Amino acid sequence: MTEHATILEIAGLAKRFGGLTVIDGLNLTVGEREILGIIGPNGAGKTTLFNLVAGVLQPSAGTIRYAGREIGGLRTWDRCRIGIGRTYQIPKPFAHMSVFENVLTAAVHGAGKSIRAAREQAEAMLALTGLAADHAQPAGQLTLLDLKRLELCRALAIGPRLLLLDEIAGGLTDAEVDTLLGIIQRVHEKGTAIIWIEHVIRALRKLCHRIAVLHEGAFVTIGEPGAVLADSRVKTIYLGE
Repeated sequence: MTEHATILEIAGLAKRFGGLTVIDGLNLTVGEREILGIIGPNGAGKTTLFNLVAGVLQPSAGTIRYAGREIGGLRTWDRCRIGIGRTYQIPKPFAHMSVFENVLTAAVHGAGKSIRAAREQAEAMLALTGLAADHAQPAGQLTLLDLKRLELCRALAIGPRLLLLDEIAGGLTDAEVDTLLGIIQRVHEKGTAIIWIEHVIRALRKLCHRIAVLHEGAFVTIGEPGAVLADSRVKTIYLGE
């Protein structure tokens, strides 16, 4: 991967819930145009890490720097406004609102755009994610693939420089995963850095520049996908071999 400026830098990051340490002294840098995959067994701390970066949780120790700025004191919505977008494992759109209204809401309230600018942004992201033809459909009537597209579209509506994808390929068929991969590739080509938690390994292998393996709150290894997935420690911890 060509070297680029750092968009995210995590140093000594820890999260404890009482006596339970879920994230244990993580250090990580992510480049401006990088796609970093994160894998690990259930309970490894992956979603907690995203919650810390997105501001849902506050760290017990350590720092998070985004675009050169320490963001530990920023609230979730403030992090949206400076360009950190995030999807969730289980899409939860406003089911009785249309697809367009869901994306418009994200652009207005997530990015702080005027109605006119938000409409333009929503229309552009609906086209990018292949949902333009379904813009008037109630979100609650979408197929699983289209719910995943809408979840991604809402995150893109804020205009993120850093996008956090949380198991967005989960539950999809191989053909649907390929459709999603095409969208994510186009997002990345527009200059968005991506950190992607995923269990669909072939998806990460295809698009990621690096893969990090998280186990019991700490990184076991970080590197090029082929080398990481061939690592005997990874096979033991994650693949059960």
